[in-house]
Amino acid sequence: MDLNFTAEENAFREAMRAFVRAKLPERIRHKVLNGLRLTRDDHISWQRTLHAQGWGGPTWPKEFGGTGWTPVQQYIFEEESVVGGGPRLIPFGLKMVGPVIMTFGNQAQQQRFLPRILAAEDWWCQGYSETGAGSDLAALKTRAEQQGDHFIVNGQKTWTTYAQYADWIFCLVRTDATVKQQQGISFMLIDMKSPGVTVRPITMVDGTQEVNEVWFENVKVPAENLIGEINKGWTYAKFLLGHERANIAGVGISKRELNRAKKLAASA
Repeated sequence: MDLNFTAEENAFREAMRAFVRAKLPERIRHKVLNGLRLTRDDHISWQRTLHAQGWGGPTWPKEFGGTGWTPVQQYIFEEESVVGGGPRLIPFGLKMVGPVIMTFGNQAQQQRFLPRILAAEDWWCQGYSETGAGSDLAALKTRAEQQGDHFIVNGQKTWTTYAQYADWIFCLVRTDATVKQQQGISFMLIDMKSPGVTVRPITMVDGTQEVNEVWFENVKVPAENLIGEINKGWTYAKFLLGHERANIAGVGISKRELNRAKKLAASA
């Protein structure tokens, strides 16, 4: 097996490196390379810059507006972006709910949500964990009761990263309490501006408020926001987690931070 990059892949790397140098705003580069906190606008700015170049969906197929890049090209892009000081792409839309909508959503959902994810017009967060339902996710208690053409959602999610910024949350809800736990869960998209949605920040030990509790009190969700079939959400959730795990290695970030640690150690 030849693990060397081809001439075409090396040319692709040079193009990625040149793009990051030319197009990444210096204020963002400075923050990233110095470990400073990025704002929502910083992330959106970089995503829109990539989208304008046609690179907003580096892991997406061309069918849905993505690049159609090979796994090697995706790796090179991620490495050159973060080593050059680019922020890591926020995964909740691009790498989590986006692939779920592509695979299990209907055409109307794909047309409604996917272009807005690519253009950074919607910021997503993940509604999985609950108090008492973290590692045992199937024990979740947030419930959704169908009433005609909509659902009424009540419950609470916790450790919800960036919920304070989010426009939408993809959420696991219990739609049938009479069957085995995994068989009574549905996958739902909820507008964070809906009446009855409350976000409460969780202050971490370093004083930051990156994660949150999200409460739902009689939140009305249109039935058209249900992904796939009712009570099949566990299947979709496992599919999503497969994509999440495949995209969290962060090789580029690891290389960048290792180099930064070496420089700090050398100057100590």
